[in-house]
Amino acid sequence: MYAIVETGGKQYRLSEGDTVRVERLEGEKGGQVVIESVLAARTDKGLQVGRPRIEGARVTGTIIKHGRGRKIRVFKFKRRKGYRRLQGHRQGYTEIRIDQITLKPAAKKRRRTAKSAAESKSSDEPVEKDQE
Repeated sequence: MYAIVETGGKQYRLSEGDTVRVERLEGEKGGQVVIESVLAARTDKGLQVGRPRIEGARVTGTIIKHGRGRKIRVFKFKRRKGYRRLQGHRQGYTEIRIDQITLKPAAKKRRRTAKSAAESKSSDEPVEKDQE
């Protein structure tokens, strides 16, 4: 079983027991995180795709640690002008362990046949009394 979730503007494919680094989330080390933006999920019964999200689905995890990624250098340069700028950046992240993927059972769709449509139409009509 796995779920495709969206957090921090990125999408991740997660299974129970996975450890993943996502964009920085609020919370303390050892705290619980709930991601409710589940876009799709694969179960034993098949693939369930949301439009755009699956209603009632959630992924819960535990925060392992917060940190900052590798430093990247942003260098701007214009030739023959003496213009040079060097800037560094380290993106913050939260490492979480996925504990549980919960899906609300899909509601069964009732198919209306011509017979059931006619029955419901006849039962919905008000009964008028004869005025004499």
